[in-house]
Amino acid sequence: MDVNTLRALVTVVSFAIFIAIMGWAWSRRREADFTEAANLPFEQD
Repeated sequence: MDVNTLRALVTVVSFAIFIAIMGWAWSRRREADFTEAANLPFEQD
């Protein structure tokens, strides 16, 4: 395996992981949790 092939493979895998994280963060199932977390600084103690 050539070092350039390895670099390309690492780039593609990293991009796939990035897309997976973005999909997880923007999924409808997580929306309520993120909305609640976004409002935490505004809640009274």
